Amino acid sequence: MNKYLSIILVVLALALIAYNVTVIDFNDPLQGDSTIAIIGIVAALCAIVLILIFNTSKKIQKKIEED
Repeated sequence: MNKYLSIILVVLALALIAYNVTVIDFNDPLQGDSTIAIIGIVAALCAIVLILIFNTSKKIQKKIEED
């Protein structure tokens, strides 16, 4: 995966998190659209973690190939 593509994907995930935070009703966060927004936030956070793990594994692979 290209470095720029991973940056774009992380920025899109952060934008989804920001949007979903605005949808949450903090008075009743487990009802209606708020539940869907919380699931969206968790999914975007998982995507960010997976992208960071993938980038780290690529860096490790590159260092192993250099030796």
